[in-house]
Amino acid sequence: MSNSSYGFGGGMSANISTSQPTAQPQNGLGTAPAPAAKAPTGPLIKDTSTQEFVKDVIETSKETTVLVDFWAPWCGPCKQLMPLLEKAVNDANGRVKMVKLNIDDHPAIPGQMGIQSVPAVLAFKDGRPVDGFMGAQPESQIRAFIDKVGGEATPDPLEQAIEQATTLLEEENDAAQALQIFGAILQQSPDHVPAIVGLAKCFLALEEIERARDVFDTLPEEAMKEKDVVALKASLELAEQSADLGEIGELEAKLAENPDDNQAQFDLAIALNGKNKRNEAVDQLIAIIKRDRDWEEDGARKQLLQFFESWGVMDPASVYGRRQLSSILFS
Repeated sequence: MSNSSYGFGGGMSANISTSQPTAQPQNGLGTAPAPAAKAPTGPLIKDTSTQEFVKDVIETSKETTVLVDFWAPWCGPCKQLMPLLEKAVNDANGRVKMVKLNIDDHPAIPGQMGIQSVPAVLAFKDGRPVDGFMGAQPESQIRAFIDKVGGEATPDPLEQAIEQATTLLEEENDAAQALQIFGAILQQSPDHVPAIVGLAKCFLALEEIERARDVFDTLPEEAMKEKDVVALKASLELAEQSADLGEIGELEAKLAENPDDNQAQFDLAIALNGKNKRNEAVDQLIAIIKRDRDWEEDGARKQLLQFFESWGVMDPASVYGRRQLSSILFS
């Protein structure tokens, strides 16, 4: 039998007796391998008991940091903390595991460890408690605690590649290079929705509308309500409309012949948007709204709202367009 006492945050201390010998490092370097180097096995969250505590916590913590949530059915703060803790553990992607111990059903362990009130959370590493907290905590504090005891999250290579490609496309206007990166991501993960969206946007930027449509059509039905997918759909529909309208110069000449031709001005707005001349497109639709709000059942305003959906709420052209629209509607 061995007794160990370790101090940790909040002035708490813990004592636990086990009959298990302390494991020695197996790599010959005097320290155990970092948890991040070994993929965790088994469920991330489980209930434990007095009999299973050594296996679920002491032994498992030699591979992965284990959080022990001491709770009781009558404890209101326990019920507040537990779902937040479970969510944070799941979001940590294996950096930590969580074990729940009902102190009413299994009082021996908390008794040994000096747990006198719940909720109490202890973090175990290498078979020993290293840190902890008592009482309900906000989600931000729980996540900070997990980062402290489980290590900072390792950046996801796919997410890094998405960010790089998005920067190339949206900030550097390099659709060709972004397309190569999105394509490489999809070779590894064919169902990666952000990469599918990004690839379609690249084809739109390169004015390859049919290829953009083909890519869009590979998106799963359950992704259709996602904000980026909704915006892509609107952009694709606008590009398809623009492709059928002819050159901007021809539409401008047609409007010059008849400045009150709402349809010509509407078509010009679509074509201007297709060439990424967003403010100019706004101006054409605003002119129609000022002249004839009821044209095509408020068609110009509805088209303007579709522009906003395609561009995004905070796009400068959306801000400009909403300001122009508000000056008409509320003046």
